[in-house]
Amino acid sequence: MPAPRTTARRRLAVVAALPLLAVALTACGYGSAAKDDDTKPGVAVGAKKLSADTVRIGYFPNLTHATALVGDQEGLFQKELGGTRLRTSQFNAGPSEIEALNAGSIDIGFIGPSPSINGYTKSRGKSLRIIGGSASGGVKLVVDPKKIRTLDDLKGRKIATPQLGNTQDVAFLNWIAEKGWKVDAQSGKGDVSVVRTDNKVTPDAFKSGSIDGAWVPEPTASKLVAEGGKELLDESSLWPDHRFVITNIIVSQKFLNEHPDVVRAVLRGSVRTNEWINANPDKAKAAANAALEKLTGKPLPAEIIDPAWKSIEITDDPLAATLDAQAEHAVQAGLLEKPDLNGIYDLKPLNEVLKAAGRPAVPDAGLGVK
Repeated sequence: MPAPRTTARRRLAVVAALPLLAVALTACGYGSAAKDDDTKPGVAVGAKKLSADTVRIGYFPNLTHATALVGDQEGLFQKELGGTRLRTSQFNAGPSEIEALNAGSIDIGFIGPSPSINGYTKSRGKSLRIIGGSASGGVKLVVDPKKIRTLDDLKGRKIATPQLGNTQDVAFLNWIAEKGWKVDAQSGKGDVSVVRTDNKVTPDAFKSGSIDGAWVPEPTASKLVAEGGKELLDESSLWPDHRFVITNIIVSQKFLNEHPDVVRAVLRGSVRTNEWINANPDKAKAAANAALEKLTGKPLPAEIIDPAWKSIEITDDPLAATLDAQAEHAVQAGLLEKPDLNGIYDLKPLNEVLKAAGRPAVPDAGLGVK
């Protein structure tokens, strides 16, 4: 087993181009590319409106976006927004959500670390800020136990990741390097064959035997286990304190500057949703599944949602040091030129909300606005 990953905290040079991460997915890719939800009831009569009439939030119909799923389903965001109306859009890929944020189609988004880094660096630090955390973990290596019994057995095998340069792809390439094995990052060829396969088709590829395993997020990992796969590694075991960011909350810098009161209200909703999820895990799981059924047409069966839900930690902390480390892993793999991430975080609004709730502040790993 490789040693836990170290955190890279040095300042990094400005990125020239990120064509690989520009097409990377976030944690998982389920649901339509962008879907507006106008089915929710209007705001409460007489509720006080904030500085914006409406706030538009984007997220994925995915368990690692449980804060958004549950907060929207249970009305916890709308309660904090008062007379300001919440509108939501669903996405299945990070680039499309970043594009929507840049175009002004959404104001706030739940999204994975790779698209957050990409969106920030491609805009030379002008498009977004990370303002909070949402989830940690929920990524596993699942294999065919008839072909692979130990981690050393991966050599010579075909292992799927969701997409070239995405968060799980970078993590797997880094793990391979720590094992001392060689793989060409772009082609995926080497001591292990890294096969980039969309999460929606990975279970079929696994059943057919065209791949021997996959390094994937939930619920894909639990779907593979349900198909006879064996969990060989939980990625959280490779990180200090077993924690790493899988979902961030980002905001358009323009919206943050013009409507800080709305941003704080959304963050209050996020903090209170996370508190409710952690205090009521079974009710929260049911709420998340009800939201998924509404958005995708069907809920997840118990044999998939139960283990998937247990592997995801819901947290307000963006785990900034782990995002910095993930960027460094992409650099070392040759997928990313060294980016300057200074200023990617603005955690002042979140820490104000946490302080008001009697909670400790969360750090930005030296990457916050000055």
